[in-house]
Amino acid sequence: MGVCGYFVVSWKCLVVLSLRLLFLVPAGLPVRSQGDSQSDNKVMENITIRQGETVLLRCSQGIAVTHTAWLNRSSILYAGEDKWSVDPRVSLAVLNEEEFTIKIENVDTTDEGQYICAVQTRSQPRTTSVHVIVQVPPKIMNLSKDIAVNEGSNVTLMCIANGKPEPTVTWKLLSSTGLVSEDEYLEIPSISRQQAGTYECTAVNDVSADVQTVELTVNYPPFVTEGRDVGVSLSQRGVLQCEADAVPEAEFEWYRDDKRLFNGMDTIEIEADGKVSMLTFFNVSELDYGNYTCVAINKLGTMNTSMVLYEVIEPTSSTLLQAFSPTTDKTVFSEGPGAVQDGNSGTMGTQASTCLLIIIGLQLLLKF
Repeated sequence: MGVCGYFVVSWKCLVVLSLRLLFLVPAGLPVRSQGDSQSDNKVMENITIRQGETVLLRCSQGIAVTHTAWLNRSSILYAGEDKWSVDPRVSLAVLNEEEFTIKIENVDTTDEGQYICAVQTRSQPRTTSVHVIVQVPPKIMNLSKDIAVNEGSNVTLMCIANGKPEPTVTWKLLSSTGLVSEDEYLEIPSISRQQAGTYECTAVNDVSADVQTVELTVNYPPFVTEGRDVGVSLSQRGVLQCEADAVPEAEFEWYRDDKRLFNGMDTIEIEADGKVSMLTFFNVSELDYGNYTCVAINKLGTMNTSMVLYEVIEPTSSTLLQAFSPTTDKTVFSEGPGAVQDGNSGTMGTQASTCLLIIIGLQLLLKF
């Protein structure tokens, strides 16, 4: 079968073949004595490096070194100053009596594995091995797209990330505090409108982090705030207002009894600004007073509220003047509807009349 078999080439076999090819073990090399205690093989500490960076592979030499080479898992990279690798990222960094160093730029995951420095001295060959570990920053590979669902639906958001070491994935709703989930899949059963918003997925490992977001929209039917009645004087400007919370935003319709109102009818104007619709009367007449209904509509439902436009009578200057009644000697203060009379005014008038009669009677008695 040959020295190394037909299909499987071990590290030891590769080193032996490389040394033979490089003539690092010349014929007639003296056999080591039992006093040579130096080990043939040494293992350096692992080298951990991030993807895209440059790694330096160092090997100590010595004055007795005659030949040296760097090998990776399947081929020779450098033999002394001679480059055997066709990879342009591999180059010679240092070669002198003390050190033999090569560098690999823009390291990728394919560069991960064991590397061997084979050295031939005058007395014996030796090898030094090192294992290169390539760390990869996390990258979110598969993320749920922005979605819109109806309130009450079951929702699943997905965030799949790769990296080395394997990244940890967490979910967070930006409008709230704290984590929502610590898993690649975020399950939200029977979602409510309060759970709508921007969800942030974070994949993190020892290298760095990758962050992406998903916009989750929750649709729900309109909820209309109770309408408020408005009082307006004749010929004045009046406004009825209607507010509705809904997703998608509600469209508004206004009705007077069963008749729908439109812009331009009877000096009115209807306008909407997001969640609010306003019905404006520019010159209120007697015919405008009455009951009005606002209806909010979206694809999930409708809701309405009613309100009243009623008349307010403005006070005039005459209603603020005092009036005197000679028949009752009562002073009346008119303050419009609901005015209250001074109950003491009648008593004061009676007392004055009695006093006057007593004075007249005394004068008559004095004459006689």
